[in-house]
Formats: sequence, structure tokens, C-alpha cells
Amino acid sequence: MTADVPPIHDRAVEAVAALLGRERLMSVATNRPDGWPQVTTVGYIAEGLRLYFVVARNSQKFRNLQADPRMSAAIRAGHGPAGDAVGVSFAGLAEEVVEPAAVERLNQQVIARFPDVHVYCPGDDSVAVMAFSPSIVTAVSVIGGRSHAETFSIGDPPESTRSPETVLF
Repeated sequence: MTADVPPIHDRAVEAVAALLGRERLMSVATNRPDGWPQVTTVGYIAEGLRLYFVVARNSQKFRNLQADPRMSAAIRAGHGPAGDAVGVSFAGLAEEVVEPAAVERLNQQVIARFPDVHVYCPGDDSVAVMAFSPSIVTAVSVIGGRSHAETFSIGDPPESTRSPETVLF
């Protein structure tokens, strides 16, 4: 999937990480058993270019990801006077975070980032914390009504953008 896509460079990592740090909602697309895509909006937190979100265990989204971990995500930011905007879309794999210490660390990050807001929290009592590790990112900008996109493959984020607790994918 990434053989003919150039690797992401430091400036692009910094720009995407900055956008992820400013925004709080993403659209998640999963594959349903009948082959149709399912898209929903979820709140997220980011560590570098790795994204975390919560789903109800009884949700279609959770069942979809258990059956097929491939997913895509899209995040849009900015609304300028002429409809200008920037955004990113990702393709990669999702997996459940099951390590109790990691779940607690992520819970604390959510509380710190969203102290007054419940960002699309699942309504069910039983939830799963999901980690999304993208392998492809497409950065899109719309300026003056014209769009421009650049697609990159993702490996380990460059050292300059890692925080000490960043989980690498």
C-alpha cells in the first residue's frame, strides 16, 4: 500500500501533529460485514501521529474493527472567508488498548485536554479504548477555492516530534 508513496518528512509531521493538537473530532470510516462503509464522528486525542478514541463495546463500529482493523479517518480544520481550510485523511489499522496502565494514562490525557467537554462519549457502560496507527496520510489544503493534496507514507515519527511517552507504531 505504501510502496509508491513518499515517506513523510519532518515539516509535514510537524504540520499534521499541530493540526491534530488543535482539533478534537474526527470522522472514522470502518468496513461493515456487508461490505458497505460506515462513517461516524468521534472525539480523539493524539500522541504524535497516533490517534486514540473510545467506542461502545456494543457498537457497530467496535464490531467492524474487531472483524477488520482497517480504517480511515478525516479531520478538517479552519474555515476562512473564501472557504479556505486544511485537513488530513489517514488510512491505517486500529486495535484495542488493553494494558490497564496505558488506558489510565490515556484517560488522564482526555481529562486534561477536555475538562469541560464530553466529546461524543459512548452512551454505553462498557467501552473500548482504540488506538489508530496510520500508515498513509494525505494533507489537504483548500485556498481560494482550489484544493491541493499531498500523500505520504508513515513509519516511525522523526525523533524531533516524539514526546518521551509517545507510543510508536
